[in-house]
Amino acid sequence: MQREIMSRLKVIYVIFIVIIVLIVGKLIIIQFADADIARLSQRIHRNIIQRDTLYAHRGSILSRDGKPLATSIFRRSIIFDFGSEGFDNRERFLEGADTLSKLLAAYFKDKSAKEYYSKMVSTHDRCLRYEIERYDTVRYSEGFFAELFGIKNRDSLKAVYRTIRTHSYTRLFRDVDANEWQTLKEYPVLNESLGRVYTVEKHDARVYPHDDLALRTIGRSDEHSRYGIEHAYREQLAGTGGYRWRQRIAPGFYTTVEDEEHRPQKPVDGADIHTTLDVDVQDVADKALRHTLEEEGAIWGTTVVMECATGDILAMVNLGRAKDGSLVENRNYALGARTEPGSTFKLASSLALIDDAGVSPSKRYHSGLGKRVKVGKYNTIQDSHAIGRETGGVIDMRTAFAESANVYFTKAIYDAYAERPKQYVEVLRRLHLDRPAGLTLLGEVTPILPSPDNRKTWYGSTLANLGYGYAIELAPIQTLTLYNAVANEGRMVAPRLVTHISRDGQTLEEFPTETLVDSVCSQRTLGLLREMLEEVALSGTAKEFFGEAKCAFRVGAKTGTAKIAQGNIKYSDGYYLGSMVTYLPADAPRYTLMTAIFKRKGTGKTVYGAGLAGPVQKAVATFLHNRTTNIFEGDEHTTHHPTTLKGGNIAHIREVADHFDVHASCDSRKGWGTADSIATDRVKVTALPDAKHLMPDVTGMGLADALFILESRGLKVTFTGSGKIVAQSRRAGEEIAHGECVTLHLE
Repeated sequence: MQREIMSRLKVIYVIFIVIIVLIVGKLIIIQFADADIARLSQRIHRNIIQRDTLYAHRGSILSRDGKPLATSIFRRSIIFDFGSEGFDNRERFLEGADTLSKLLAAYFKDKSAKEYYSKMVSTHDRCLRYEIERYDTVRYSEGFFAELFGIKNRDSLKAVYRTIRTHSYTRLFRDVDANEWQTLKEYPVLNESLGRVYTVEKHDARVYPHDDLALRTIGRSDEHSRYGIEHAYREQLAGTGGYRWRQRIAPGFYTTVEDEEHRPQKPVDGADIHTTLDVDVQDVADKALRHTLEEEGAIWGTTVVMECATGDILAMVNLGRAKDGSLVENRNYALGARTEPGSTFKLASSLALIDDAGVSPSKRYHSGLGKRVKVGKYNTIQDSHAIGRETGGVIDMRTAFAESANVYFTKAIYDAYAERPKQYVEVLRRLHLDRPAGLTLLGEVTPILPSPDNRKTWYGSTLANLGYGYAIELAPIQTLTLYNAVANEGRMVAPRLVTHISRDGQTLEEFPTETLVDSVCSQRTLGLLREMLEEVALSGTAKEFFGEAKCAFRVGAKTGTAKIAQGNIKYSDGYYLGSMVTYLPADAPRYTLMTAIFKRKGTGKTVYGAGLAGPVQKAVATFLHNRTTNIFEGDEHTTHHPTTLKGGNIAHIREVADHFDVHASCDSRKGWGTADSIATDRVKVTALPDAKHLMPDVTGMGLADALFILESRGLKVTFTGSGKIVAQSRRAGEEIAHGECVTLHLE
């Protein structure tokens, strides 16, 4: 018996030796001779090592003083795959779901724990099911091994299950920010205790602290809207994404891989765009233009404020009618609304007459006293009112400019250039009126200037029409650029909306002021033009707003009114563009501003440029004057200090205090704080506590700073009013939770 057993063991031993030899042989073949080894290796590599994308943070668009006009907060969408392998163990799933649902209900306070739990279980049951596919018969029969080990015969049935997965991607809760995710990812299931059963999708949530203020200028850049600075500088703002590698170590479980072959690449955040926009000026201009458009029932309007020396655009307001009749920033009219300018073009005509044709400002013509006057062979011109009654209708250029006499400028241009129209057009080209001023990247259109060489655009009436602002089409920004050149001692600079691009405080690219024309005319001509513009304000068509009895400061100004014929609109349909350009102060101009309003006759009070644009120009000019003038300049012995400072970034508060010679005492030089009322020349700055679970005191701050502080603590913010924050719905020091709503009131 023992011999028989030993012989059988020898057979088993031989069998094992053969099997080992076969296995080793197969391994050798696979390693050195199998043609599919590289393909199979790559397949395994792809299945277990995957690349995760790391998203870059989108840059901000900043105002002139560095405050955010558009900024981004990273949001994370947590998307569960209830058909994933990590949820296969139902007992562990139910245990994790029960705990997680209670924690989510307590954290978000938007649903009960039962609702969270019910959604998780029902979705899991729908996405992961087991069905019996078949029953296999397993037979254990007698044989060599059965006899050797004493195993008896028996048959049994074994159920074979089929797993049916549906990869339905489900969101259990709202998108969260970085601080919220730091807390949530410690919760069961979210801490990957069941493996990676969810994905985290990062995306930018764009925040606009000033809502729709300067919307068409700041812009949008997404699948639905593409315009403005957001779209023009989308590549710089977007940054460059990175990646990292992760290796699958078990179903639903991964670990980060970092070696020579799998080197991660960090994302490069988007750059910040520094604009010239001044939020305070923009706000004043927006309110003034909005009020006039409502009062006049106008279709659209735009107001632009430019700094003379640099060309910096401090404000660009564009308001038009929405379908419901409300006023919204629906198009950039300042850059894209190309129309015949009307009488504001008489500045170009005057410059050409004096500087190029040598016409004296004392040159006289009969105005026609408001009647129709024949000029040349093709033109019949008429003024809106009788000009020069006191002199029998005979007026010089100064009077014609102040009273905006169409007949005078038509006659003067026709007499000076009828035999040489190309010369007049060449003067206009030298004034840069045949090309964009410099904002094509943001949608500026090209002017339409007819040429005598093109008979399709040049008619017998064209030259005379050019004399008083017809036959040429300009966008408001192009008219403003010409006036700014006269205000800027003859130097024409391109309008500028972006000063530089930076990342992490380092300047990447600068956009210096660009000079378009070194000198648009001689100094003598410049002096005469400035005198004529100031006369418009003192005694001409703008005197109702800027005359000596109406205004405490002196300006140069010009009004314009143009009948519009464009597209399906005919001159007889009664559509008008009323405009006004102003620079101030008259003796040393710092700002040039323009307002243009488009409306139809029959609504409101007037269609003339002075009545339409004048109230807006006066409101904005007064604000600029008051902001830049020391109203106590007559008191040489008294230093006057501001009475309050807004709270916010402590470093910024200190800078403002230093600017006004106010001593700021504070217990911290960094972070955020509130500023008390100023007593004589001192102000106390109180730093906000760092505790993220307590409501900070943001009263006295601007909206942009308060929004940043509160949202970084996980709060949802709503607000009413404008100015600085005077009240908050939650008391300072109260316990707060992520996702709670806080209302701010501004005045």
